[in-house]
Amino acid sequence: MGGVKKKSLASMEKSQDSEETAQGDTAQTKGKKTKEKSAPQQKKQLSFLPPKMSDSDLLKSLAPLKAVTVFTAARALGVNASVATMVLRELEAKGSLKRVGGFSGHGVWSTHA
Repeated sequence: MGGVKKKSLASMEKSQDSEETAQGDTAQTKGKKTKEKSAPQQKKQLSFLPPKMSDSDLLKSLAPLKAVTVFTAARALGVNASVATMVLRELEAKGSLKRVGGFSGHGVWSTHA
């Protein structure tokens, strides 16, 4: 009973690759793709661009909202929630918006009309 267990696909591929390199055969002659080592890649940073509007235009689009939250602002501006959060924080820092409530990062702002 027992015996040698079947290897997983990954380990079979590794052993096959090591046999090919030991024999000196190139994978290109057999029609297979070779794995080329490239320079280590840099981390990709996803940068979302804020809407190209002035502060007054942003406030005009947010003015009809009863409560300005991240998600209502994202819907009104047509951007992602992360971009809307950035825009709302910038407007709050400039004094155009006032934070009136919220907790745990879910703020509620009002406009100074």
